[in-house]
Amino acid sequence: MPEVLKAPLVVEFPFTRSLGPVQSAFLTGLRDRVVLGVRTGDGRTLVPPVEYDPVTAEEIRDLVEVAPTGTVTTWAWNHEPRRGQPLDTAFAWVLVRLDGADTALLHALDAPGPEAVHTGMRVRVRWAEDRVGAITDIACFEPYDGAAAQPSRHDGGFEEHAHRPTGHSGEFEDPVTGIIAAARLDYTYSPGRAQTAYINALADHRAVGERCPSCRKVYVPPRGACPTCGVATSEQVEVGPAGTVTTFCIVNIKAKNLDIEVPYVYAHIALDGADLALHGRIGGIPYDQVRMGLRVEPVWTEGGRYPDHYRPTGEPDADYETYKELL
Repeated sequence: MPEVLKAPLVVEFPFTRSLGPVQSAFLTGLRDRVVLGVRTGDGRTLVPPVEYDPVTAEEIRDLVEVAPTGTVTTWAWNHEPRRGQPLDTAFAWVLVRLDGADTALLHALDAPGPEAVHTGMRVRVRWAEDRVGAITDIACFEPYDGAAAQPSRHDGGFEEHAHRPTGHSGEFEDPVTGIIAAARLDYTYSPGRAQTAYINALADHRAVGERCPSCRKVYVPPRGACPTCGVATSEQVEVGPAGTVTTFCIVNIKAKNLDIEVPYVYAHIALDGADLALHGRIGGIPYDQVRMGLRVEPVWTEGGRYPDHYRPTGEPDADYETYKELL
């Protein structure tokens, strides 16, 4: 049996979201070194704040400032920080109930080792030097040997009263109204026996599928089992190389790290002899002339392990009846 392939893959995209009044105030407060919670109808203070009471589902908007000091309620040691985590050296993940809050906030604690961390220890916020209105404006927590902060009855800035709330109203100039969060998934993909054979065949400029022993359909790319009958497939069948465009879309947004000018066409292509359409880019024709039924063939670049794109063969368009079951 040939060696089964595997490769590291990354799925990454920016996630853009708008903020409601509560989250806007919370993140804007972090930018200005103010920690805000929200008070429920029965007097609980929730940090981080939410827009609806998790117990009663009542909408809540009563913002209240809490202290940047608090108590660790539980923790776990992180021996090997990963990319994008708050610290690049070993640290503790902690749940911290800030003074004045009734719930705990999850963040990192900078400590020399797990022996220096314990439930009940006092900690304080270490603010990031550059703050933009994000949870990362709290760089981390750090150990603190002071007592719980008490609400102040007079005005005072954080410079004068470093760990005392000042009764902030939750109103800010230039509030943060939206955030962009990068979503990323790193994983190792193994295509399995059937798709490994398919990929190896592509390196020889061939397309190979597998036939179901029950319904006799040929699947490309092969799955190792028939999705209709649920039985294993093993009989290899070479298909194509030409095929028919069944459906397509016009891409107008340029993808990061993809050197293709927009607009371009991405299509489902039913290779001759296959009973499942695969997808590929269409080139060699203006994007607005691509159509269902267009006959295409693969174009390989020198040394390429898979087709770079598909181009028209010059044949007459396929009759709809020949590919309608593959839409």
